[in-house]
Amino acid sequence: MLINAVPQRQGAVGPRAAELPDGCVALAELAGHVLGRPVHHVRQTRSVSGVEGGVASRAELTGANRAAQLAALEAPGGPVLTIGGDCGVELVPIGVARFRHGPGLGVAWFDAHPDLNTAETSPSGAFHGMVLRSLFGEGDPEFAAAPALSPGKVALAGTRVFDPEERAAVSRGLVVESFDALTGVEKLYVHVDLDVLDPGEFAGVNYPEPGGWTIPGLVTALDALSGFDVVGAGITECVGTPREVEVLEPVLAAVGRLLDSR
Repeated sequence: MLINAVPQRQGAVGPRAAELPDGCVALAELAGHVLGRPVHHVRQTRSVSGVEGGVASRAELTGANRAAQLAALEAPGGPVLTIGGDCGVELVPIGVARFRHGPGLGVAWFDAHPDLNTAETSPSGAFHGMVLRSLFGEGDPEFAAAPALSPGKVALAGTRVFDPEERAAVSRGLVVESFDALTGVEKLYVHVDLDVLDPGEFAGVNYPEPGGWTIPGLVTALDALSGFDVVGAGITECVGTPREVEVLEPVLAAVGRLLDSR
């Protein structure tokens, strides 16, 4: 298993976005400790820019940051755990997994938000709210994945805040809302945005949303995926301090079990 720490913050525009790089480092260090693996720190710039083509910090997201992520995945030699940074970091590892494993790749998307906006529909211009839509090959061509994920092979979990266009994308079958509804999935990637958790359970997230899961509930849901062949995982949107992230040890251990079961 390879652990990549990707401290990208340009995909987020919220008040705590600037804390994402430090949160990434804190969580990655804990992951290395819990899983007993070295952590590879993928260099990312911290500069930001205005909205271009409906996407905030578009130049930074498509430039050196992306190139560094791609270089880090050239020869992983096994499953990869990506620690973000904002959810936009998932564009590269999931795109690479789709390229390597073919159209049977599925994704379990644990996230308070479906991240199914486009540059035209996003209320903020933040790319982390567009990344899953981009992985389906839609939206801005600079981000649209090719090959793309297949409709119906992504299951949302813990998702509770939808913009109108995101709800429309669910209604037309782009994603499903239960793991039981996944069909034809041969390999699985597991995405965990920590805002799937209730803020009262873990407050160190970039976009907290009430009504979330408990840590034991998330661990149970992750363990329930043990029947899948999990080829990669990502954990994102942490702004917690080293002391705060300690409560996430069970989540990291559960993700490690999925990746080590290959």
